[in-house]
Amino acid sequence: MTTTPQVRLECVAKARVTPRGGGAPVAAAARAPIERPPPPRGGCGSRRAGLQQPAMAVPSMRPAVVEIDLPDLAATAALARALAERVRPGDVIGLAGELGTGKTTFARAFIHAMAELEGAAAEEVPSPTFTLVQAYDFAGVSVWHFDLYRVERPEDAYELGIEEAFAAAVSLVEWPERLGPLLPAERLELHLAMGAGPETRRATLTAYGEWAKRLRGLKLRG
Repeated sequence: MTTTPQVRLECVAKARVTPRGGGAPVAAAARAPIERPPPPRGGCGSRRAGLQQPAMAVPSMRPAVVEIDLPDLAATAALARALAERVRPGDVIGLAGELGTGKTTFARAFIHAMAELEGAAAEEVPSPTFTLVQAYDFAGVSVWHFDLYRVERPEDAYELGIEEAFAAAVSLVEWPERLGPLLPAERLELHLAMGAGPETRRATLTAYGEWAKRLRGLKLRG
């Protein structure tokens, strides 16, 4: 029985997302690891001259904070579904927490929820530990999943395509602190911490800007 949670640098290589009911698969992107030195100016993922860096995380309003106890994996999936129902193109969700707290597990549940909401079924959602980014193209929006653990400098993230992702996709960013001043001020941060049991987690949602309104009345189903 499920316990009710308490709310207190290169170009794209394609994976596949198959629409429900059959039909031609929709492409979902996977990116290659960072190569040194960076690609030539003007190449895919290169930083353009005169590019304005995203504003540092200094919103004009105080963020809203919501804490949620997640007693099991079903509750984590329910939270992922609830957030998937609220996202819009251009949203950035930072996934923070120590190693092993479930950031990739949450991202996988989020992408599965997005596939269901978009009428598609993702065949596989691999961890981007080594590729650093995986992208999934659905009918209405793309979801980019970044793992920045091995990114040494914020500007290295340009090689992963963050400009494109932040402009038009939904971005899930593990280890968002690695972006430094490139982290958008308008964002949602999800911090996961270990609980008492092997599957229990404490989720802390910090909502900046419009995200504070979207989290009002947040309820988990499952």
